[in-house]
Amino acid sequence: MRPQHILIPAALFSLVAASAFSEETDRYRLEKSANGYVRMDTQTGAMSICEERSGQLVCKTAADERAAYQDEIDKLQASVKALDERVAKLENSLSARLESQLPSEEDFNKTMGYMEQFFRTFKDIVKDMDKESGDDGARLNQQKT
Repeated sequence: MRPQHILIPAALFSLVAASAFSEETDRYRLEKSANGYVRMDTQTGAMSICEERSGQLVCKTAADERAAYQDEIDKLQASVKALDERVAKLENSLSARLESQLPSEEDFNKTMGYMEQFFRTFKDIVKDMDKESGDDGARLNQQKT
């Protein structure tokens, strides 16, 4: 086996790993403070208070930021609850129940056929009445004008 087949993938892997590590280390800035360090996430702007304990850096989210996050979480939970209640109310409303009981297209077309038949019959009755009245109807129309 050729050494190039091993060296090229190993070199590529190390470059990718180094790039990812570089991005992660460049993401945070540490500043020395009186009580330890302040760590800032350069991508999000989040700040944490860090202390050195037993040779390790232990970081906690700043209290103000945590309170702001909790307030936002509480608002979002209240909003979701209100939306859930509104959806339930709308699903159980009268219009939703009526909508689910609408006639099928076949029933609608059948009903329209009955209505059309009714109006044609009614029109024929009116025509017959006009013929029976004959000239009386014509005179009535002339008197109105």
